[in-house]
This record gives sequence, structure tokens and C-alpha cells, in this order.
Amino acid sequence: MKTITLPEALSSFDETDIQVHDYHAQAESTKQQVDLSMNTFSFLQEGYKEVHSDVKSIAISNDDFLLMKAGKCLMTEKLTGVNNTYRSILLFFSSDLVSQFIKKYSISVSNNTPRKTVQSIPYDGYLRSYAESLTDLSHLSPSNRNRILQVKFEELMLYLLDKFGADFFNSLKVKNDAEAHFKEVIENNKLNKLTLSELAFLCNMSLSTFKRTFEKHFQLPPSKWFQEKRLEYAAYLLKNDEKRASDIYLEIGYESLTNFVKAFKAKYNVTPKQYQSG
Repeated sequence: MKTITLPEALSSFDETDIQVHDYHAQAESTKQQVDLSMNTFSFLQEGYKEVHSDVKSIAISNDDFLLMKAGKCLMTEKLTGVNNTYRSILLFFSSDLVSQFIKKYSISVSNNTPRKTVQSIPYDGYLRSYAESLTDLSHLSPSNRNRILQVKFEELMLYLLDKFGADFFNSLKVKNDAEAHFKEVIENNKLNKLTLSELAFLCNMSLSTFKRTFEKHFQLPPSKWFQEKRLEYAAYLLKNDEKRASDIYLEIGYESLTNFVKAFKAKYNVTPKQYQSG
């Protein structure tokens, strides 16, 4: 699958620290490989959006919008509404702008809260009006538009800071430890239905490098390791949530109940039903 780099792939891309694009789509996309070269607010207006980042998967309707850190993700866009369309107002901004903002307002960012490379934020009346106001700048000259966007960026960040505290800045923290990051991607996606190629993309690796790195860290081939983790989760659901095998086999990642029962019995020496009643 071809990777789309944003905002470079947008026709009106310019090389500034902050820019806005009113993005429309008339066709759905599923797990499109996207490389965000800048941090992004995606103010969803119409449609549904699902994002798999390196450490979190999230899906929203237009009741919420997203804050996404620069990096690789898998993006799904679905159409909705009378016009059967997808629309999102995209505000791209550099990490330098974030650093300048944190320094200017002496903001203390905690290192003890979990890192979120993508998070959803609920709309309120102010935030809806703010998102729409960004599109009113399109008629301005590039220089004046950029100056106003700098001010609008501070306006938004100050509002979110007051509403949610400094924790939302964790979405913008940089992860420098490559080994820890690799393990974090795997652990946070072990129950998601992602292919090895998609996981390799999120780790910024070729598929062959991903497989070698995986076996080095986990001492098992990826397919075997993921199967083990999903069967362990299945066992948990059978015992603790009292679900039947027919209720969970798709959730666990098996295309047929027969294959799931066979794999479960190979690991636990009993069928799911016997395990549940034992």
C-alpha cells in the first residue's frame, strides 16, 4: 500500500510552521498508511474516523476531534451525512511551535502520565466555532494568514490547557528510545487486528527488519507470539466474562469458529467449552 505523507500530499501545501487545510473526501479509505510530518488537530466535521497509532487505536464520530503527534499511523475514513461525504479541518503545526508555547507560558509537562500519540477531544460550542473560524482565513494573503494562525494556535492551546490541564501535552512528547518504542508498539497492539506489514509500518521498519527485531526481543516468530497472546485473552474472556467461543472467535482474530477451537485446544488441551466449565 502506498504511504501518504501529510501535509505534503495536499495540493496547497506550504513550508510553514503552521497551516490549515479544509479536507473533503468522497471515497472511503481503510487503514491507509499515513506519515504525518507535522503534529495535527483533525477537526472532524462529517464522517467517521479511525486511527491506529503506534501506541493507541481510537475511533470517533463528529462529536469529537483528534490531536495526533507527528509520526506514522493507519487511518480509516468513512462517509456519512446527506451528502455522503467526509470532511475534516486539519490544523498542522510543528514541534518547535509546541516547545515555544511551553517555554513562553512556563508549562510543566509531567513525565509520569502515559504517552498518547493520538487522543480524542470532545467538542463544545467554543471548539466548534474555533474549527470553523479556521476556514475563514483562506482569502488572506499567505503572510497575514500565517501570522493569524500563529495567534490562533496559542488561542487553542491556552483553551485546552485551561480545560484539560497540561496532561494533553503528552500526545506531543517525543519518544527517543527506539527499543522501548518498538516494544511499546507491540504490547499496545497485541489484540488489534493488524497485519505484520501494518505493524512494521507503525514501527518505521521494513517487514524483514520487523520480523528480525521481533524475534530478537520476544524469542518467538511474530505470528506465533500474537497467537499465544490472543488465545490467552480468549481464555480470560471465557472464564471471567462468561462468553461463548462463538461470541469471541472473530474478536480474537480467527475467521472461523472451527479454527479457533482447534488452536485453543492445541494450547490448553481442552476445548473452549471444557475450559469454561472446568
